[in-house]
Amino acid sequence: MQKNQEPVYYGDYLQLDKLLAAQAPHSSRYGETAHDETLFIIVHQVYELWFKQVLHELGSVMDTFSEQEVKDQQLTTVVHRLRRIITIQELMNDQIGVMETMTPQEFLTFRDYLIPASGFQSIQFKRLEISLGLKRDYRIDFDKQSFYQRLEEQDRHYLEKLENRPSLFELVESWLERMPLLEFGDFKFWELYNSAATAMLAEDEQTVQSNQTLNEKQRETELEGIEQTKGVFNALLDDKEYKKLQQKDELRLSQRAMLSSLFICQYQEEPLFNLPYQLITCLTEIDEKLTIWRYRHAMMVQRMLGSKIGTGGSSGHEYLKRTTESNRIFKDFFNMSTFLLPKKALPDLPQEVRESLGFHLSRV
Repeated sequence: MQKNQEPVYYGDYLQLDKLLAAQAPHSSRYGETAHDETLFIIVHQVYELWFKQVLHELGSVMDTFSEQEVKDQQLTTVVHRLRRIITIQELMNDQIGVMETMTPQEFLTFRDYLIPASGFQSIQFKRLEISLGLKRDYRIDFDKQSFYQRLEEQDRHYLEKLENRPSLFELVESWLERMPLLEFGDFKFWELYNSAATAMLAEDEQTVQSNQTLNEKQRETELEGIEQTKGVFNALLDDKEYKKLQQKDELRLSQRAMLSSLFICQYQEEPLFNLPYQLITCLTEIDEKLTIWRYRHAMMVQRMLGSKIGTGGSSGHEYLKRTTESNRIFKDFFNMSTFLLPKKALPDLPQEVRESLGFHLSRV
């Protein structure tokens, strides 16, 4: 049944007159138009449109986690929208292949007309990074010094204000810290976990000691590795040692948030943990797709420019390569595998805890 009072025309609805007139090659101002500049413009405009949609989805997710209580029904929507972001990221990563149909010489035909414009000035991408949790303190040194220098004053003030608002990382961290099931009556998850981890590592040590195929050097090396692993496990449950890892930037999540994440991932099959586990997985994938995008972008820039300086004043490919590994947000979720125990080593949860994590009928 038609609900609109006036007919809608396709071109008017999409404002195609504005959209298709928004490609103005800069090279035309100086002589013959560079053929591939139109491709360059369209690819970047499409990126900005996708950034807008990602920010639209991300904003709704952050609104949900800004509330004191996040209900299961809301988590269903959150996971759905995060998966949409991941699908968009996959498309953006593939889009780099379209840009790579342009040869380095074709790019150099118009590149010098664009100085000092660069991806540094994409406000939406900067907004995306900050909103996810990549704020100034977590950037590489070059970014800390130059992140705002190439922006107009209005854009700079906008992003500086955004830095002072909670990011998705901080909102999710706070949500994980509020999880009540780490303690349930006499049940304390970390006590059971510590016992299981100790038993597992003792078994590993015994296996190495009794392995007759190892020479003394090999046995010593493997035992040293087990001792290092013990130290990592102990730090997880020791306030002071955990803070040392945070100070060395080896961990970013708070200790309680990490324990909650670990509890969720260890017992992901429990009904109550299904959606939280999907959430953690989605945030991990978003960070992974963003890292892949940075890597592919860095490779494309090297292919186009070699070791030339970028139009925005950075070291070009070398700068982008450094951000690929350094500008990570949810790295703790990647590194959590360090602390995971095999299923056979997991302690059984008390019945009352299992009932709290599952769906069951109350007795009348």
